[in-house]
Amino acid sequence: MWRGLWTLAAQAARGPRRLCTRRNSGAPVPGSGATIFALSSGQGRCGVAVIRTSGPASGHALRILTAPRDLPPARHASLRLLSDPRSGEPLDRALVLWFPGPKSFTGEDCVEFHVHGGPAVVSGVLRALGSVPGLRPAEAGEFTRRAFAHGKLNLTEVEGLADLIHAETEAQRRQALRQLDGELGHLCRGWAETLTKALAHVEAYIDFGEDDNLEEGVLEQANIEVRALEVALGAHLRDARRGQRLRSGAHVVVTGPPNAGKSSLVNLLSRKPVSIVSPEPGTTRDVLETPVDLAGFPVLLSDTAGLREGVGPVEQEGVRRARERLEQADLILAMLDASDLASPSSCNFLATVVASAGAQSRSSSSQRLLLVLNKSDLLSTEGPGPGPDMPPHLLLSCVTGEGLDGLLEALKMELAAVCGDPSTGPPLLTRARHQHHLQGCLDALGHYKQSKDLALAAEALRVARGHLTRLTGGGGTEEILDIIFRDFCVGK
Repeated sequence: MWRGLWTLAAQAARGPRRLCTRRNSGAPVPGSGATIFALSSGQGRCGVAVIRTSGPASGHALRILTAPRDLPPARHASLRLLSDPRSGEPLDRALVLWFPGPKSFTGEDCVEFHVHGGPAVVSGVLRALGSVPGLRPAEAGEFTRRAFAHGKLNLTEVEGLADLIHAETEAQRRQALRQLDGELGHLCRGWAETLTKALAHVEAYIDFGEDDNLEEGVLEQANIEVRALEVALGAHLRDARRGQRLRSGAHVVVTGPPNAGKSSLVNLLSRKPVSIVSPEPGTTRDVLETPVDLAGFPVLLSDTAGLREGVGPVEQEGVRRARERLEQADLILAMLDASDLASPSSCNFLATVVASAGAQSRSSSSQRLLLVLNKSDLLSTEGPGPGPDMPPHLLLSCVTGEGLDGLLEALKMELAAVCGDPSTGPPLLTRARHQHHLQGCLDALGHYKQSKDLALAAEALRVARGHLTRLTGGGGTEEILDIIFRDFCVGK
C-alpha cells in the first residue's frame, strides 16, 4: 500500500530536474537545485504523519498548498488548510512549520507538514507536492546527506544519527547520542590540530632552520606532541572492538554438558520459546540463535548442543558446531547441573572448557566466561553445596527464577567489559572505518619517528592528519559516502 503511494508520488513529480550523478551512484548531488520531499515519519496508519521538504522551492510549495498564502513565522507551528494546487480540493487541516535556511536540519529552506496519518491524507499531500514544479521525491538518506554537504553534521555525527535511528537497546541509544553530539568528531579534530601544529613546527625548521630568530626546541616540541598522540591513539585502538560489538551485538554462547539447562536459560533470557526443552539428553542438535536485549546491551544469544563424546553422527555434528561457536564467542555462559557436579561429564567440562576459557578470560579482554550452576532448586538446604575447589560461579534455578537477578547483574558487568560502557569514558569506535583511519594515522606517526629526512617526516605528518580528516568526512571518497548514507530510510 505505502510502496504504491510513494510510486504515485514519484510519477506525479515534474518540473526541472537538474540532476547531477556521481560515478557508481544514481543519487543526486546535494545542493543541485532540486527541492526534495518525503514522508519522514514511520509508514502505516498513525495519528500524525510528518512530511518534509528541503530546497529552494520549499517556501513556494508551502504557499501553494496552504491558505492563507503567506509564510508562517519561522520555527513556529501554524494551523493551515492544505489544498491540492491543481483542483483546489481540500486535503487536510495540518500544522505546518517553516525553517528558512541556513537555520534548518539540512541548511536549506525546509518545511514540515504535520498531517493526519491516514493513507488517503498522506497520499494526497505527497501527490500535491509532486505536482509543484521543482519538487521531486527524496532518495534514501538525502536529507541527511544535504545536512552533511552544508556542514550541519560531520561524517561521524551522520553515523551517530544512523545508529540512533537503528538503536534497539539502552546502551546503543546512549552511544549513538554521544556520537551524534560530536564527541568522536571533536576528539579527532583535536588530534588533527595537534598534528597541524607539529607539522608547522617541522616545516618551520625546514624553511628557517638556519635563522637565528627561530625558537629553540621546535623539533623537540613536535616530537613530544607526536608521542602523546601515539599513546592516545594506541589506547583507542586497544579497545578490542568494543564499540563495534555495541553497535552490532555481542555474541553470547550458552554451553555445557547435556541436560544442564542450556535451552531453559536461553528461553528465560529471551523471554520466548526459542529452544525445545526436554529431559531427554541431546535434544538440541544445532546452533539456535536469537537477538536479545540483555541488561541494555545488544546480544546474539546462541543455544548449542550438549558437549559429550560417543554419540551418533547427527549429534556429533551438533557438538562440532557448538565447539566452533565457542571459539567465536565474546562471552561464554558455561552451564552445569548443580546437583550433578561429580559426574564425569561435569568434571570433564570443568577441566576443559571452563579452565581454558577462564584462563583466557583473565589474560585477555577478547573473550570472557561466566560459570552458572543451574538447578539450584534441587540442592538440599542442609546438604553440601559446591565444593571450595569450584571456580567462581553463580547459582540459578531456571524453574523458580531464583538467582536470575544476580545473573543479569553479572551479565551487565561482563557485557560492559565486552562492549564498553557508553555512559562513561572516551567515545567508542563503532565502525571498522574508524579503526582503519586511526590505525593508518598511527602507522604514519611510526614512519615519522623513523624518518631521517625532515621532508619525509613532514609528509608522514600530512598522511597522519589526512586519516583523521577523512574519519570526520573531509576528503572522503564518494563510494564511502554512498555506503554510509544508504543505511538511512527515505525522509531522513
